Amino acid sequence: MANIRLERLFNRDKRCVIIAMDHCLFDGPIPGMEDLRETARKIAPCVDGILLSPGMLPHCSHALNYKGAPMAVVRLNWSTTYCFKWNYREACTVPAFSPAEALRLGADIALVSLTLQTGSEGTDARNVEVFRRMCAESKDLGLPVIGEYFPVEAERLTPEQLHASVYAGARIISELGADLIKTFYTEDFRAVTRSCPVPVLGLGAARLPTQIQALQLAAREVEDGAGGVVFGRNAIQVPDPIEFQTALSEVVKQGVSPADAARAHGLKD
Repeated sequence: MANIRLERLFNRDKRCVIIAMDHCLFDGPIPGMEDLRETARKIAPCVDGILLSPGMLPHCSHALNYKGAPMAVVRLNWSTTYCFKWNYREACTVPAFSPAEALRLGADIALVSLTLQTGSEGTDARNVEVFRRMCAESKDLGLPVIGEYFPVEAERLTPEQLHASVYAGARIISELGADLIKTFYTEDFRAVTRSCPVPVLGLGAARLPTQIQALQLAAREVEDGAGGVVFGRNAIQVPDPIEFQTALSEVVKQGVSPADAARAHGLKD
């Protein structure tokens, strides 16, 4: 069953595009996502998956329950790593939803995050324990697992430090059983994708100044071996999310140049 779900994620092209709208699980409402039902109406049907909290599946069913709709990718664990405004430092993670509950709510794919190098051997070990337990439970139910590797205070790391962390962490999380990996683009991302036996999805990270820059980031990620992208703020907090996401899909899945995609879809900035 897990393999069938993975094949469906990639069935349109060799790469996938996932749009993330799970930010409010850690930040509360943010601009462009205050009303998640309306946010879900801004997801282009050409994308392959929508990342959100399992608790939001009943509220966003209109974006997932039609022929050819994106797949429901759900985040299972909750980590202080993502609560930027609260200045947490320990990077602890706990199960938030069981895979069984997520499946009952309509999940197609599970996402489980892992943070290492927290400064505490005990915290690192517990984070691995949570990841492995949730990964195993998900696979027992036929849910493929996207493993997300997210370094501690990634925004404060130098490019060299970020790459070193992602290079090690992505391989570790694949060794722990992830079917795909979601992580940061680094200065030597090709080394990351080459060292992992499963597809690596590059994330969009912080909002970029222009839409063309976001498309260029996606193009660099796939050029360096990414199996697709996971974009959130850069795909939603834009003037016309559906047009941008359509352009993004063309860049990632069809190899259209960022400039041509932007021009074809009227992306101005």
